[in-house]
Amino acid sequence: MTVLDRTDPEGEIAKTVARVSNWGRWGEDDVRGTMNFLTDAKRVEAAGLVRTGRSHSLSLPFDMDGPQNGWRRRTNPVHTMLDTGTDAVTGVQGFPHGIGGADDVIAMPLQCSTQWDGLGHIFDHGRAWNGRPAETVVTSLGDGVTGIETVAEVVCGRGVLLDVGRAVGTELGTDGELPDGFAITEEHLERTIAAQGPTSAVGRGDIVVVRTGQLARARRGVAAGEGWGGYAGGPAPGLSFTTADWLHRTEIAAIATDTWGFEVRPNEFDDAFQPLHQVAIPHLGLFLGEMWDLDGLAVACAEDGRYEFLLTAAPLRVTGAVGAPVNPIALR
Repeated sequence: MTVLDRTDPEGEIAKTVARVSNWGRWGEDDVRGTMNFLTDAKRVEAAGLVRTGRSHSLSLPFDMDGPQNGWRRRTNPVHTMLDTGTDAVTGVQGFPHGIGGADDVIAMPLQCSTQWDGLGHIFDHGRAWNGRPAETVVTSLGDGVTGIETVAEVVCGRGVLLDVGRAVGTELGTDGELPDGFAITEEHLERTIAAQGPTSAVGRGDIVVVRTGQLARARRGVAAGEGWGGYAGGPAPGLSFTTADWLHRTEIAAIATDTWGFEVRPNEFDDAFQPLHQVAIPHLGLFLGEMWDLDGLAVACAEDGRYEFLLTAAPLRVTGAVGAPVNPIALR
């Protein structure tokens, strides 16, 4: 079991980076990081996982009732109509022969709901993915090197659900949900794989989705009129900083969770902010997904014991974006 020095996040990050950095692995010009593991051959294999044709959207709604609370100007989407049925009926649209229509617009931060963190999202001591100076990668014009559009065509492959909430939460007596502040270690991940069986084995090029159960708990609060509580930026179950070696060793293409911030919160150091991000994105080149809705998929996987599926999860192709919305579809 890895023991962290809680008083020295910078030192622990540096030691971990020395073990797991992928800088230069795919050449000095690389912009796709671990998506290089997700090859055409891997996608062909993934297509063979479709048995029933049943599909599951893993996206939260994009609406004004979402979980954001304004932290760092992250707000929920604002949806406004430009043309409506009322406009059509009253004749203000001015179209001929009785035709009318509706149009709308949305304004939102790109990471306000179900999304991918791109490789330009996080830096380590001023360095972006592959060792590039951050100021040469992301400017006021956006990410001109590793913008999210660079992977828009490739995020489709074998998805694997690790329902840690069910496998470990049940042992804790929490009814399929991990408590806030619970750090998911490599041992928890491997225990979940063993409990679920061979279809949840994780390997090169996979897109792993980890269910903690926190989203289900948050939605009960919303349904009860209590709001989202601390879902956005508050205490949460999530991956332990110590899983950086597992993330590196398994050679996965990407990983997503049903939480706001992917890693455990509060973080595992006395004074830190998202230290696993600081390793995973700029050093591993790993794509992180957050706020994914995995509850329906988890039920389906538990029913038939199959935890692998074809997953298509292309980000919205926003040029130069450091993160982007996505409507992931798991096809079983």
